[in-house]
Amino acid sequence: MGKLSYYITDENIFYRNELHTILIGQLVIMASINLIAVIKRRKILSKKYYVAFMVNTLSMTFAILFHTIIFKPLVVAIGIILSALGMFVIILIDHIENFLRQQREILGQQANILVLQMRPHFIYNTMTSIYYLCSQNPKQAQKVMLDFTNYLRKNFMAITHEGTILFSEELEHTKAYLAIEQAQFEENLFIEYDTPYVNFKIPPLTLQPIVENCIKHGLDLDSDPLNILILTRETESGNEIIVEDNGAGFELDDGRENFALKNIQKRLEMFCEGNLKIYPRDGGGTMVKIFIPFSN
Repeated sequence: MGKLSYYITDENIFYRNELHTILIGQLVIMASINLIAVIKRRKILSKKYYVAFMVNTLSMTFAILFHTIIFKPLVVAIGIILSALGMFVIILIDHIENFLRQQREILGQQANILVLQMRPHFIYNTMTSIYYLCSQNPKQAQKVMLDFTNYLRKNFMAITHEGTILFSEELEHTKAYLAIEQAQFEENLFIEYDTPYVNFKIPPLTLQPIVENCIKHGLDLDSDPLNILILTRETESGNEIIVEDNGAGFELDDGRENFALKNIQKRLEMFCEGNLKIYPRDGGGTMVKIFIPFSN
């Protein structure tokens, strides 16, 4: 069959005849059918798959056509390489997307663990405060109960939420938590908000665990009151969230706290290309700065 379609002389010269053209024509028809099938299915294919399949089919189709008109075996080899490259790109993209999806799921599960590990004494103290306020100050008891309900609702919503949320929602969650703490510690805890910019997105459970850290490490009932400042500002390249406190500061030597902050940092990087940095505050205390670029 090879001699009927083509042959190679002793001088290593390649010759083809009419049957070779017929065989190549069959390949052109098959490649054309594949090309038409891909084009017809462009609406049901994702953009990445459509581009990859087009590279795969077009490279082979044009290589065979070119080889038929102008005899260049090297063109066929190049077509095969480009076709294989198109399929490799599909496989590579799938692997990358699967890896990123798994990382998002892991980080989301870690954040959910933090929600489910709410400090038992926080819940106990809140319920105890509400119990005593019911007789001493019923209106205050109602307010604390409403704040506690909002806090729990936001926590459980964070478990089921994927991706990012508006900062205004995270701020609402944080305010509910801090209102509960203020009701318990009264004159020992003061909160100041300076948040003119709230219309940008962050991962859920970003701000609330940070202010929880401030209270855990900075509040001392035998010392000066703890002052916490939460502010947002807009820079040339993005939005900043800054949390300052005048407490004693803390070291990242607590396994759970370190885990929580690392989880926040990783989620900021993955979901919105942001970052988190911790600095000692002038005059004592801690400053946590979060940056979210405008591109997100």
